[in-house]
Amino acid sequence: MPAEKFNWGLRDTFLNRHEELAQLRRWWDEGAHDLITLHGRRRVGKSWLFRAFAHGKPAVILVADAGAQGPQLRQFADRLEAPLGLRPEIASVPELFRILSRLGAREKTLAVIDEFPYLLPSTQRERRQVLTGIQAVIEEERDSSKTRFILCGSQIGAMERLMAEESPLHGRLQRLFVAPLGPDECVPFIEAEGPRDWIERYAVAGGMPLYLDELGRGRALRELLEANVLNPLGSLFEEPPFVLQQELQRPAIYFSLLEEIASGPRALGDLAAALETSSTSLTEYLRTLQGMRIIERDLPVTSGPNKSGYRYRLTDGFFRFWFRFVRPFAAELETGLSAADLWRTEIAPALPEHIAPAFEALCQRWVRKNLGDQASRVGGWWGPALNKLRASGERTTEEIDVVGLGRGRVSLVGECKWTAKPISVSLLGEIEHFKLPALVQSGAKLAKDGPLIVLFSRSGFTDGLNRVAATRDDLRLVELAEVIPAG
Repeated sequence: MPAEKFNWGLRDTFLNRHEELAQLRRWWDEGAHDLITLHGRRRVGKSWLFRAFAHGKPAVILVADAGAQGPQLRQFADRLEAPLGLRPEIASVPELFRILSRLGAREKTLAVIDEFPYLLPSTQRERRQVLTGIQAVIEEERDSSKTRFILCGSQIGAMERLMAEESPLHGRLQRLFVAPLGPDECVPFIEAEGPRDWIERYAVAGGMPLYLDELGRGRALRELLEANVLNPLGSLFEEPPFVLQQELQRPAIYFSLLEEIASGPRALGDLAAALETSSTSLTEYLRTLQGMRIIERDLPVTSGPNKSGYRYRLTDGFFRFWFRFVRPFAAELETGLSAADLWRTEIAPALPEHIAPAFEALCQRWVRKNLGDQASRVGGWWGPALNKLRASGERTTEEIDVVGLGRGRVSLVGECKWTAKPISVSLLGEIEHFKLPALVQSGAKLAKDGPLIVLFSRSGFTDGLNRVAATRDDLRLVELAEVIPAG
């Protein structure tokens, strides 16, 4: 008996993920025997994605958990009794794959196993035995079965190890990583009063659908944060610890690292000094957080891939907000500090600093979309100030928010100011007299006609700067509304 067609009642409310759905459809239509590994962080929307894809197809969806394997396999047997016409005996995970394969003997059937790593043993030797058994079943059943498998999981490291060269399933899997939503994909989730409100909501919620649902619309952002994030009874008050504790051993070290990085990019040496430990002892922790796509390490855009000078930064806006403004005050909030007082005293004065990195990323995105013919690579740059200024102690380092490279030369530079005051002519002088010379001193080469200067501002530009811009072809001023993705 074939599986029943899956009917997902929320299909009409599903948003975005067009590219991921297209990849799944191609895999399904081509009749490939490869299994799909669908993985990504918790809360990124994997379950909604595979349910949207399964809608209308003969499908079986099984969800594993952290419990013992035996009881789970018995629950799966109960679930499979109806489509099979009898209750199967499932003695092992490879046997589960055999039964699911035979479910598709007559028509194409989708089998989804969510949180698949929970079904694997903890030791490497036993895990390899199970995966070898699954691989053998796939080979034995492939010519007679029309079952197509999706293996889904939130433990990114465990899912990617399935595809490693030493894995028995290597070469049998197609990878589909579900990343957080980009700015364009966030548009349907955010209902804002204006460009500033849009960017603030995006910067705080990040690209995770759940957080966007909670913070992207309805009441004012401050009210939503006070109710859902700063309130010990709020839905997101303990969200980051919950997510991390599901996936990590020794979470305290990870928490300390994330709290340090939440205030801004940090070099490895600075992190080691803050945590009073050696740099080498932190490498594996940072690599794990990178694998979870919570942090990333950056180089100046002008540097080669093997250069030193990496800085680590938190890529998730909500985690960055939580580790900067909630974790340090969690005990006080739980023992009586009001959310309104925390907002007024700690958050409101520092919120512009939190918003600024997201604004810079949106500005870099604007350059890629609008000036891509001039800059094939876009990123930030940081480095030492001019030698004579360092020697005098006047300036020690310089940083440029947006640097674009075309044919290896700096074709544009940009600054992004998330401040209450409009940008004045003085910023132009700082770029030309300090930042650009330091960039050249670092070894960068400028385009033949000199770089285009692009300025982005939360609060607009002074009349004096507007007059200067009207006389210069190498200066462009970009208003706040221009960096917001189109609806």
